[in-house]
Amino acid sequence: MTSRRTLVKGTLFASAAALLPTAASAVGGGSVLRLPAPAGPYPVGMRRVHLTDPSRTDPWVGGVRELMLTVLYPARSVRGFSRAPQLTPEEAEVFAAYAPLVRPGLPEPGAVDWGEVLTHGYVGAPPLPGRRPVLVYSPGGGDARTLGSTLAEDLASHGRVVVLVDHPGDASQVELPTGMRTTVLIGPPDPATFRTMVDTRIADLRLVLDRLGDLPLAPVMDSCRIGLYGHSAGGTAAVYAALRDRRVGAVANLEGYLDLYPTPVGSERPMLLLRTDGFVGGGRIESSWESFPGRRVLLAAANHWAFTDYGPLVARLQDAGLVAATARAALIGTGDPVVTLDEVRARVGAFFARHLS
Repeated sequence: MTSRRTLVKGTLFASAAALLPTAASAVGGGSVLRLPAPAGPYPVGMRRVHLTDPSRTDPWVGGVRELMLTVLYPARSVRGFSRAPQLTPEEAEVFAAYAPLVRPGLPEPGAVDWGEVLTHGYVGAPPLPGRRPVLVYSPGGGDARTLGSTLAEDLASHGRVVVLVDHPGDASQVELPTGMRTTVLIGPPDPATFRTMVDTRIADLRLVLDRLGDLPLAPVMDSCRIGLYGHSAGGTAAVYAALRDRRVGAVANLEGYLDLYPTPVGSERPMLLLRTDGFVGGGRIESSWESFPGRRVLLAAANHWAFTDYGPLVARLQDAGLVAATARAALIGTGDPVVTLDEVRARVGAFFARHLS
């Protein structure tokens, strides 16, 4: 169990690193990978938070359940504060080794310095005064919370507090104060593992909602205006968590299956259901949504991970010759990921503006 916390030091990473040259800080033509800037009127502050839940045993490694959060918020000023990297140096090293395993087609270790990717969140910047809606995000299975930075930063730049939740055990990597946690999953989970993953995520989201008042940004959070959103397994967890919790006023599901549990009575919660036309599970997605009322949106020329930071990053890696066209299509689709991202930002932002006003 404990070996999973320190796998970055183990033979997988040592052997993978030995196969390739030292990572460069740039890709293709000497340009560093960049994430799109948020489009809202406010700069974005950022803080990291560690939570523990002594009442639960971690289902993957035992011991007390731990979470890492990133809290994004509209900042009063960012002068004198630094932009946060998407990944810490140790997370970047682990992600480089896991990326082509978790998402086939991504570059092998050493081809990209993932630690050079910066977010648009400024660490520790003072928050803009006022009480603001709170949006809580659960990422896709196998993904860390930081891969939802682009959408979350845009939502924060338009005046919301956004809490990105990592789910240690199925996330590719999570750096906790107690050590590095790496994923127990390589490849699609079997039904029992998927059920454990979603059940754990629902409990994680409930913990975050319970602890909002204890977070550093609590004075600017309006606990009467709470939304959940998530991608893939995170979308599944967000919907089921919202249906069980009256504190949640609206939920957005970015291509997550909704056939894990019977549809509960009272599932008329405002709901946004987004999916892509390229996802191989699209038929199951559509049928699993039949009993859920909500606004449905189909994104053209897109695929499953276009909802995440993989959209702009994979497109740039393809331009640099580090990702094949087939891999790009399987990950984010053949369309312009900037166009897809703009639509996702607009749809999700407008949905929460309407229902959490």
